[in-house]
Amino acid sequence: MLNIAALAVALAMDAFAVAIAAGVTLKRISFRQNFRLAWHFGLFQAMMPVLGWGAGIHIRSWIESYDHWIAFGLLVFVAQGMLRAAFRKETPGEERKDPTKGLTLVMLSVATSIDALAVGLSLSMINVSIWTPALVIGLVAGVFTTAGMHLGKIIGAATRLSRCAEGMGGVVLVLIGLNILFEHGALSF
Repeated sequence: MLNIAALAVALAMDAFAVAIAAGVTLKRISFRQNFRLAWHFGLFQAMMPVLGWGAGIHIRSWIESYDHWIAFGLLVFVAQGMLRAAFRKETPGEERKDPTKGLTLVMLSVATSIDALAVGLSLSMINVSIWTPALVIGLVAGVFTTAGMHLGKIIGAATRLSRCAEGMGGVVLVLIGLNILFEHGALSF
């Protein structure tokens, strides 16, 4: 169980970092926004290992060669929007894009959970039941997402820090994407 918990925490770190960026962007977080992001991140983090486990050895070689590029592309796409917003002059009363809605929510959910797909594939190869790990991974991701959003809200509430923090959030998303590429050997020279 300790190994599963450690694995869940490691997988939740991407969701935590993205949730901080979302909290900075929103500045004020409603219960619905918090629930949407935590639910989706937790659901995708729990669902991906199950999908990976179910696919097993047959699909591994097919996905393995480019899954990291998909995650990187999704993270960079969301990050460029955050970076653009950080450097744009804000007019009073302007509505900010909510990262807990629509296609952005789905892209962030997929991008932060692709590593969990690989974990599911690995667990299927060593013949481990997936249900307990998937449940723990999903719950930990949901908790870390909630904590990240509230930490981001605190950072975003400081007006002077807000624009800088939003820009840093975009940079962090790009760095997470680069780390994914590095871990998969795509950046080895």
